[in-house]
Amino acid sequence: MRDSIRIALDAMGGDHAPQIIVEGADIARKKYRNASFQFYGDEKQISVILEKLPKLKAISTIHHTDDKIDNDTKPSVALRKGRNSSMRLAINAVYNGEADCIVSAGNTGALMAMAKFVLKVLPGVTRPAIASYYPTMRKNHGTVLLDLGANIECSGRNLAEFSVLGSVFAHEILDIETPKVGLLNVGEEEMKGNESVQDAAKILSKLSLPNYNYVGFVEGNDITNGSVDVVTTDGFTGNVTLKSSEGLAKMISYMIKDIFKSSPLSWLALPLLLPVIYKLKKRMDPRRYNGGVFMGLRGLCVKSHGGTDGLGFANAVGVAAEMVQRDFNSKLAKQLDQLTPALEAQSETTETDKA
Repeated sequence: MRDSIRIALDAMGGDHAPQIIVEGADIARKKYRNASFQFYGDEKQISVILEKLPKLKAISTIHHTDDKIDNDTKPSVALRKGRNSSMRLAINAVYNGEADCIVSAGNTGALMAMAKFVLKVLPGVTRPAIASYYPTMRKNHGTVLLDLGANIECSGRNLAEFSVLGSVFAHEILDIETPKVGLLNVGEEEMKGNESVQDAAKILSKLSLPNYNYVGFVEGNDITNGSVDVVTTDGFTGNVTLKSSEGLAKMISYMIKDIFKSSPLSWLALPLLLPVIYKLKKRMDPRRYNGGVFMGLRGLCVKSHGGTDGLGFANAVGVAAEMVQRDFNSKLAKQLDQLTPALEAQSETTETDKA
C-alpha cells in the first residue's frame, strides 16, 4: 500500500456540486485512510460544507477559482476558454505531479478533451476510452464495458486497443487472473458485424499477450450473464447500453413500488419480502458501479455520473484510489509495450488481406 494518495477533485462539476463532491470525499476518506483531497472550485461554497466535516477538512486543501465548465459547454470551447476552470486546474494538478489522480462529475466531453490535451495518451494508444464495470448474474463478478462514449466511431485497431485496456483493468482492479474478452456484435457467427468489428476480430484472434484471453464475438446479453469479463464496443453503442441499463434499473424499482401500491394484500407480504427487496436494490444500485475510467492517458482520470449523490461519487473516488494503490498506469504501460508491435503486425496483415 502506498503511503499516501493525493486526489484532485473538480468540486464544481456535476448536477449537485459542490455538495455531493465534498460528501463523497468524506465517505471515501473512511475507507482510504491514506488519502488527502484537493478541492478545486468556489472556496466560499466548499468551505461552508467542509466546516461541518472536521476530519475531512484536516486532510483537505481548497484551490479557489470562480470559473467552471457547464454541462452544455462544447469540448472545443472548454479547451479554449476553460483554462482557469475547476476542471482544468484539477487536471493540471495531476500533470504537475501535485496529485495522483483526478475525479470529476462534470461535462464528459469537456473532461475527455481537457484530460487528453493536458495529460496526453500513453505510448501505443491511438485513442483513450471510457471504461466501467457492470454487475452480472454471477455472484461477486463484474463485466468491464468500454468504450462508454469517448469515441463514437472506431476502427478495428481502436477496438483492439480497447480490448487490451479493458483486460488490464479487469486483471489489475477486479483481480481476474486471465480475463475473457469479447467483441460486442449482433451475433456470435464469424461473418456478422461491420467492417471495424471484423477487422478487430482478425487482430485480436492472433494476439498473444500475458493475462489475456480473446473469446470472440458476444451479444448484448453477455454483458450481464457473466460469460465474459470484458466487452468491447464503440462509444456510441457503449453509451446507449449504459443509459439503457440505468433506465432499466429505475423502471424495475418503479414497477416493484407500483405493485405494492396497487393492492392492500401486497402490504401484508411486505415484511417478509423486505430483506429480499433490499438485497436486490443493493445489487442493482448504479451508485455502487459509478466511476468511468479514462483508459490510456498518462495520468489517472475518473468520471463520475453527473447526477449521482455522495455515495455514488465516493465510489468513483474509490475507483481512482484503487488505481493509484495498484500502480495501474505503470502496469498498463508494460502491457502496451508488448501490444504495440503485435497490433502493427496484425494491422499490416489485415490491410494486405483487403488489398
